[in-house]
Amino acid sequence: MKNILVIGSTGQIGSELTRELRRRYGNTHVVAGYIAGAEPKGELLEAGPAELADVTNGAQIAEVVKKHHIDTIYNLAALLSVVAESKPKLAWKIGIDGLWNILEVARENQCAVFTPSSIGSFGKHTPHRGTPQDTIQRPQTMYGITKVTTEMLSDYYQRKYGVDTRAVRFPGIISYVTPPGGGTTDYAVDIYYSAVRREKFVCPLHEGTLLDMMYMPDALKAAITIMEADPTKLVHHNAFNVTAMSFAPETIYAEIRKHRPDFEMVYDVDPLKQAIADSWPDKMDDTCARREWGWMPDYDLKRMTIDMLKNLEIKLNGK
Repeated sequence: MKNILVIGSTGQIGSELTRELRRRYGNTHVVAGYIAGAEPKGELLEAGPAELADVTNGAQIAEVVKKHHIDTIYNLAALLSVVAESKPKLAWKIGIDGLWNILEVARENQCAVFTPSSIGSFGKHTPHRGTPQDTIQRPQTMYGITKVTTEMLSDYYQRKYGVDTRAVRFPGIISYVTPPGGGTTDYAVDIYYSAVRREKFVCPLHEGTLLDMMYMPDALKAAITIMEADPTKLVHHNAFNVTAMSFAPETIYAEIRKHRPDFEMVYDVDPLKQAIADSWPDKMDDTCARREWGWMPDYDLKRMTIDMLKNLEIKLNGK
């Protein structure tokens, strides 16, 4: 990677990924792509180049790629699971029509492409424990359908045109920097905010609902490491299972209570979120990622909780 375009640079993952890529590759070599109405601010805008880069506008993407001599595109444009259910047509337009534009630009300009998939690409018939790298998927949400299509379309462009496409299946991502934007696993971010604000947390998922999760530093590590990996060692490309931890609401609550003994949580289940969560894996098997490109997470629930509480205390209370 020499010159990188991050599409969706103002989103939950994109905002932090852009900063990390600039730290590693240099500010001038990483372009923050954004859409109208979601312009980058502060460091994202001031530290390096920024360009309008709407995935639904293939000509615009091509212009940015040529202007900045881009060789690697991180395509993070998507509607998250709950939002996608209320706006399925838009979810397809951004997730799949947008991906087609990206892949065409990549084919014409010899770019590598990272477009993440998700645990949402699995369905209720997928094995939930030790979910294999290659298994039945058959999701029943629009978000999941777009993610399976993303994997297959990326594979197609790699086989037919030789486009270097790579991806991981992200679990739920937890971060203190940018608030989440409508995902089923967002409760695992919201609960920390409630704890630091000394508020009672209302959990939208049932007790015992296990889901794969990952702390943002590990998500950034996965997204960068796979693109830096030796292509001759990759058997799979789109998309690798990656995970760091698996827990249920009562487990994360208990961990937070070790640091905030007065913290309270009650349940008020959201039927849509619960149905989506029930169709997703409890824990994926990421053996292929570990074997083919050395994937290894740095954070478990204990270490993440300490870091989340410390940084949110600074962010929210200035302490």
